[in-house]
Amino acid sequence: MSSSRTRLLVTCEHGGNQVPSPYAEYFEGLEQVLNSHRGYDLGALPLARDLADRLSTVPLVYAEVTRLVVDLNRSATSRSLVSEYLQGVSRAGRTLLMDRYYRPYRAWVADCAEALMADSSRLIHLSVHSFTPVFKGRPRTADIGLLYNPDRLPEKAFCRQWKTGLVTLLPDLRVRFNWPYRGTADGLVRSLRSLYPSDRYLGIELEVNQGLVAEDGRFPQILSSCLADSLDQLISRPS
Repeated sequence: MSSSRTRLLVTCEHGGNQVPSPYAEYFEGLEQVLNSHRGYDLGALPLARDLADRLSTVPLVYAEVTRLVVDLNRSATSRSLVSEYLQGVSRAGRTLLMDRYYRPYRAWVADCAEALMADSSRLIHLSVHSFTPVFKGRPRTADIGLLYNPDRLPEKAFCRQWKTGLVTLLPDLRVRFNWPYRGTADGLVRSLRSLYPSDRYLGIELEVNQGLVAEDGRFPQILSSCLADSLDQLISRPS
């Protein structure tokens, strides 16, 4: 790991399933969809908040507008930026959602990243997500996914060391790399990677299995503690 100071930024792009009032008519009768994994990442925002609190109150940037209105984890040109439920929205309506929700969120994250790296510190950007335990009828048999770009060697090394720390604390934890999605897929961290060298910016996506969420909508404290403690040990480790 680099000898420069390491800072951490936690974000959560799919933290809620709120529908802004200008778009409410498009989601009438779709409560079941909004409450599903399509509407938001169950448990992700409470976990992101917990991690930020446990790790010396690091900055947390999050959104609670449903991804079915606008997906903040997609590029502005992505076909899935706006869901099929808003295909009938007017051009003015699309402009509004970009100006009021998409661009401000992206700018908020970018400004935080820039500020944290202003003193030549290295930044670990942890984008927190969760995934449905069954997708298209097939069970997903892992608890944690660590997503990174294999061509950016500091990200690869970081995730391998983090996995070691996680399974040391919780030996039965099933951790996989670049799963259930590829770490190079379209997303917020990919856009930021294009702005900074690999030794200054590490964009890591944390994916956690929603099957572990308790009835209160939160992941177990033992899991969030394990994630925070192992991450803290890794960031604090001397070069």
